[in-house]
Order: sequence, then C-alpha cells, then structure tokens
Amino acid sequence: MSNFFYIARDRAGQKSTGVEDASSEEEVVSRLQARDLFVVSVLPEYESVARPGVKVVETSSSKIKSKNQHYRIGGNDLVLFCRQLATLLGAGVTILKSLDIIAQQVSSRRLYFVIRDLQKNMEKGLSFHETMARHPTVFSELWINLVESGEASGNLAVILNRLAGYLERNAAFKRKIISALIYPIILLCGSLGALIFMTVKIIPSFAETFKGLNITLPPLTKFLVTVSSFLRERFLLIIGIAIFGIYILRKYISTKEGRKAYEKIQFSLPIFGEFFHSVTVERFSSEMATLLESGVPILYSLEIAEHSVGNSAMAEIVRKIKEDIRDGKSVKEPFEKSGFFEPMVVQMVGIGEEIGELSQMFKKINIFYQEYSETFLNRLVSMFEPFILIFMGSIIGIIVIGMFLPIFQLAKIGG
Repeated sequence: MSNFFYIARDRAGQKSTGVEDASSEEEVVSRLQARDLFVVSVLPEYESVARPGVKVVETSSSKIKSKNQHYRIGGNDLVLFCRQLATLLGAGVTILKSLDIIAQQVSSRRLYFVIRDLQKNMEKGLSFHETMARHPTVFSELWINLVESGEASGNLAVILNRLAGYLERNAAFKRKIISALIYPIILLCGSLGALIFMTVKIIPSFAETFKGLNITLPPLTKFLVTVSSFLRERFLLIIGIAIFGIYILRKYISTKEGRKAYEKIQFSLPIFGEFFHSVTVERFSSEMATLLESGVPILYSLEIAEHSVGNSAMAEIVRKIKEDIRDGKSVKEPFEKSGFFEPMVVQMVGIGEEIGELSQMFKKINIFYQEYSETFLNRLVSMFEPFILIFMGSIIGIIVIGMFLPIFQLAKIGG
C-alpha cells in the first residue's frame, strides 16, 4: 500500500485535496469517483513532495523534439487531441496524466506548449475550461463551454467524445469541399497560364514578323498585338495593383461593415448564393445538435452559436432568436420570423420542440445540408470542366485566327 496525493473537484466546482492510502492510482480514482468527485490529478505522495505545487517535470522522453514537428495548430491536431483526451478519460485516466501522455505524442509544437500550459494552470487549481479559456486562439467558445458543461455534470469524457465527433464531421465536410474544388482550380490555373504564355510570348513573335512584311494589319490582329504589348510593358504594375487591391479588400472585409457587405454579396450571388446559405445553416445546425445533445440549455446553446457560427449575418439572426425565446416565444416562431431558414427547417425545429428531440432534429438538418452542399459542388465541378474548355478553346481560336489573318492577306496579294 502507498500514499497518493490527489486534487479533485465536486459538482459545485470546489477544489478538494488530500492523501489516500491505496494499492494503485486506479483505486484512488475509483474511490474519489464513488464520492462523486471529478478527479484532476493523482500522484504518489513522494512525487508530490518532490514537486512543490505539483509541478510537471518533463523527462527526456517527454521533451518536445523540435525537428520533424510542425508549428501551427491545424484542424486535424485539435481533432486528434480531443479524441485522445476523450478516450483516456473514458478509460479512467486522470486529466493531468492524460494531458501528459498526449503531450508526448503531439505533432504540433505550438499545441505541445499549450498542453503543458494547461497542465501547469490546472495544478495551480484552475478548472480545465478555465485553463482553456486562456488560449482563445486555439480553443473556441464551443470547446470551452462544452468542457465546462462536462466538468459540471461529471461527464467530461462523454462530452469530449461528442465534441470529437463534431470536429471530425466538420473536418470531413471541409475535406470534401476542398477535394471537389482542387480539379477546377488546377484546370483554371493551367488555362490562364496557357493564355498568358500565348499573349506574352507567341503574339509578340508574330508581331515582329508582321513589322518586317510592311502590311496593314486587320483590326482583330491590331487589337491582339495592342493587348499583348500593354500586358508586357505593364505586367509588374498590373500584378502590384492586383496585390494591393486584394490587400485593401481583405482589410475592408475584416471590419464589421465590410464583413456585412461581403456576406450580403455572398448570399445574393446567382447560383452560389444558395450554396453559401446552405453551408452557413449546416454549420449552425451542427453546433446546435452537439450543444443540445451535450445537455446545454437552448438559450445557452444559442448564445454559444451566436459567437462561434462564423457569420455576422447569421450571428445577428441567432441573437434575435435567442431574445424571442427568452421573452417566452416558442423555438419555432422566431426561426420562422427570421426569414433566413427554409420552411423544412422551421417545421423540423417545431416538431423537435414538440416531441422533446431538438438535438436529433438539428442533427437531421445538418445531415441534409451537408449532403446538399456536396451534391451542389459535384454538379458544379461536372459543369465547370466543359465550360472552361469551351471558353479557353474560343479564346485560343480567336488568337490563332488573329495571328493568321495577315498571312491569308499576303497569300491573296501574292495570288
């Protein structure tokens, strides 16, 4: 039997520390959980004495290896972190030990330091969600609030499993969108590259030949030569103006007014407007399904979604829905009043409210809009290929005709 020092919290969040005589850490965890305590850390007493304040000592095996590591924290890094943490906590491993295990395997250097900081602050007595709140650029409000809910209910492993599922679904959806767009982007870049090469290299060669022939050029040929000359002489200036214009546009979009104007244009675009609308509803419904399924109240869920949905127009709509529900209206009524959601969504929300299955209804809405967005992109890509081929074929055909017209003139004169 050995003595183990522990840090735990009760359902009210009050910190509790002490020493337990047990044969293993697992036995201490079982005892504390039986007393309805959430275990933060369990350490052999000699180790806790050797480490004042229960500081984490990094052994050579746990120190970060800077080579073969990437610095930034990508979506996949967070998905893996969440899934590993949920698995370890579900297996009864304490949260501090789980973080230590994950830190030794993490591929992102920045995430490694974040995890070590989480450990350090938890050992000072902060709760898990409080330590995460100190890294708002890494952990969104959705993360922090779900973790807080899990800590309060004592079901952190279950909540993290749901959060991991949400992150994995979102990551898979983004990968599908990117995969669908890669081919048309490559095709477009290749076509533009060919067009620029013909304009900057091929047309000038023909123009030099025509000068030596001392003939009057047809209007189409003159136009192509003028455009080619303009692009060659002012190429760097055009590139500079384009880069500056993109920079100014991005700065404007980063402002509140610019963001609203940009989103308004997005939603009003022909064909694409419907796609942007469906992606926005897909993200909102995914967040709401995860929050409600995790036991977060409807008003609190809407408040979290308002700040994490990633669209200012949608955030304003969610805020109004939240205020109407707080004033005593049903969930369905403000959804219908907003005018942003399709009748199908409004009806499904109404049914979910009546039968007490709002989370399941939001999940079904999410699945519908994910499938719709994927189908839209697949159809768009299948239409884009023949369109770009016809367009580029026409442009190249015009250039070829323009370059050969003077040669046909010479043939007629010679005849």
